[in-house]
Amino acid sequence: MSAPSAPPNSLPATLDFPKRARLLRPSEFRKVYDQGERFTCALFSAFTLRGQGDGPRFGFTLPRAVGKSVVRNRIRRRLRELVRLSRQRFPADSWTVFNPRRAAEEAPLERLRADLERLIGRLSKVTDLP
Repeated sequence: MSAPSAPPNSLPATLDFPKRARLLRPSEFRKVYDQGERFTCALFSAFTLRGQGDGPRFGFTLPRAVGKSVVRNRIRRRLRELVRLSRQRFPADSWTVFNPRRAAEEAPLERLRADLERLIGRLSKVTDLP
């Protein structure tokens, strides 16, 4: 008898996006906003806090001014998927909160990916905390 294989819809551990990889509490978001460093680009702002030790962890916030819930959820899903695919490249001790702009809704996925790559590049150049 052969060993059971993984379910057909399961992802390799490096590509999943488990709950422990997300910022969920308002206090965690507030800590990143208050103590973190801000990175901006045309499609989103990102606040990153280094030195947390249990990361990388990610959060997404979109104000109502961006659009109705359908629009906000679509933007969030697109950005979350790109982050999920590249989360292993973020520093292991970082918490990052993304604030997408309205332009992210209509932007091609490649442009969103390019801005995310620039953010990852900037994070890798930031000096480590003492």
